[in-house]
Amino acid sequence: MMRALLLLFLAGLALAGPLSNDYVLEPEEGIEYASRDEPREDEEDTKEYSFESDKLDVKDAEALEEDIEDFDYTSEEVAALMTEMHRADPCERHRCKRGRVCELSTDSSPVCVCQDSESCSPSDGVYDKVCGTDNHTYDSSCHLFAHKCSLDGTKKGRRLHLDYFGPCKKISECLQKEMAEFPLRMRDWLKNVLVQMYELDQDGASFLNDKQKHKVKKIFEDEKRLKNGIHNVDLLARDFKKNYRMYIYPIHWQFAQLDVHPMNRYLTHSELSPLRAPLVPMEHCTTPFFKGCDNDGDRSISLQEWGSCFGLLPDDIEPELVF
Repeated sequence: MMRALLLLFLAGLALAGPLSNDYVLEPEEGIEYASRDEPREDEEDTKEYSFESDKLDVKDAEALEEDIEDFDYTSEEVAALMTEMHRADPCERHRCKRGRVCELSTDSSPVCVCQDSESCSPSDGVYDKVCGTDNHTYDSSCHLFAHKCSLDGTKKGRRLHLDYFGPCKKISECLQKEMAEFPLRMRDWLKNVLVQMYELDQDGASFLNDKQKHKVKKIFEDEKRLKNGIHNVDLLARDFKKNYRMYIYPIHWQFAQLDVHPMNRYLTHSELSPLRAPLVPMEHCTTPFFKGCDNDGDRSISLQEWGSCFGLLPDDIEPELVF
């Protein structure tokens, strides 16, 4: 009976959160950025995370002793019970990339296998549907990535990605004149997004960290900046030339927001999806624009390529601004 009560107590703590920072997956300090020669997978989630330790640290158990003084168990016994709880569901801390789910192998080890698309929740309406780069409409992103996983190892699988939100439709051709106008609108939009975040932070929100606020404050206080709204391309071009310094940080900021899986100062197709997918149905130059940013054709966009694509001078593309 006492053993059952202790297990229930530990289960409650587990639901409340991790017992120790030792078992929280956080970025390592001082990690070096990947070199250009390192392989980079162009997938939605590039890593599968697993809770590899099969024995929890005794110090975690010692931290619980004050809360369980009524139980006649040593720290070592509590640690053993905690380990037993972890082993009961190895998949609980095993993360799979999109399109895969965790299952137990014959030796009870957690493995990631392709998700059956039938297990995906049915779409509630047209807004749940997505268009793949194969020009096929999927009921949801879950269905798309489950199908992508089923094609794992094939050329079709490598080429299949989320193209944009909503059902597939005919995207009109992007004319050369329209392509030249696209970065003008994007730069202005990025600048105004940051200014709006800064304004909201003044009212108690927390969109930006201190370093970001410091950078955006100069833009916010500049009376010469274009206010939020629809401006013609001639005015946008003149403003970029006249107030060039104002646009440098917003372009770096957007790169930093996208560079997450992995954070190596290269953007893959999947990392671009949060920006591309909502834009494509409204801006038909989105796909050819970002494709054109990949100057060397290595299927990723470096910080230098990104800055150059938005019109920054080489000396103004600074890795130190990506934070």
